[in-house]
Amino acid sequence: MFIQTEETPNPATLKFIPGRAVMPSGTANFTQAEDAKRSPLAERLFDVEGVTGVFLAVDFVTVTKAAEREWHLMKPAVLGVIMEHFTANRPTIIEAAAASAGGEGDSEIVTQIKELLDTRVRPAVAQDGGDIVFHGFENGVVLLEMHGSCSGCPSSTATLKMGIENMLKHYIPEVIEVRAV
Repeated sequence: MFIQTEETPNPATLKFIPGRAVMPSGTANFTQAEDAKRSPLAERLFDVEGVTGVFLAVDFVTVTKAAEREWHLMKPAVLGVIMEHFTANRPTIIEAAAASAGGEGDSEIVTQIKELLDTRVRPAVAQDGGDIVFHGFENGVVLLEMHGSCSGCPSSTATLKMGIENMLKHYIPEVIEVRAV
């Protein structure tokens, strides 16, 4: 099994591409070991000294390290965990997370925002090993949460303000601002 690695805009995060499905759909973000109990893969990755975050997507795993740790020392252990996990055909997620109703009762503006995020923003953010999650729209303000390599990335504020905010304002005049949660 060959696992590709890619750098991300966040120097504390690496993207690992195992060449097979990681999740059947959706994403899962784990920011501490205690949260990873429902994912055998994330749980094992947190056992690697220095791992501070694990993000699982359909076809990649993003791992975030502590600032004082070095990738050249951690990378072999992380690769070993991922390779062993997939070689043994273990499940990535044990219990399915409660699926959100997704769309029912959304206003026309919220539906437009979600569609733009899904079609234009999420694919680009996934290229960098992350994801963006919609949390709400109130009084012209869109609330978004960055996951994976985008969480804590030095350029995430610029991505939100210059990229996503400008695009949403262009297509949806009711949008005044985009804020991270």
